[in-house]
Amino acid sequence: MNEQRMEHSLQAVGLADILERVLDKGIVIAGDITISLVEVELLNIRLRLVVASVDRAMSMGINWWQSDPHLNSQARQLAEENRLLRERLDRLEASVLPPGEEAVAAPGDHHGR
Repeated sequence: MNEQRMEHSLQAVGLADILERVLDKGIVIAGDITISLVEVELLNIRLRLVVASVDRAMSMGINWWQSDPHLNSQARQLAEENRLLRERLDRLEASVLPPGEEAVAAPGDHHGR
């Protein structure tokens, strides 16, 4: 029974060591799935998965979670402030422009104008 505990303990240490190495170095898994019927592509799924520690991901320039409003309360506040400012800008532009004339959207401006 003592040998069984020792073997289990060694497996746990080995798994922890492997996990630590994967998170430290990072691992990328990529794959494409295409579903076709009579040579007509119906569905194409591209899968890209990066497994790494937060520190390693940030060193690779991956930090999307910092600006995702669903994961970051500060990003949520900024998104709400941005929405309110866009609404305010729309109202100001509407009050300044002559009737029937539309504001010209700036490049990259996609909020409905």
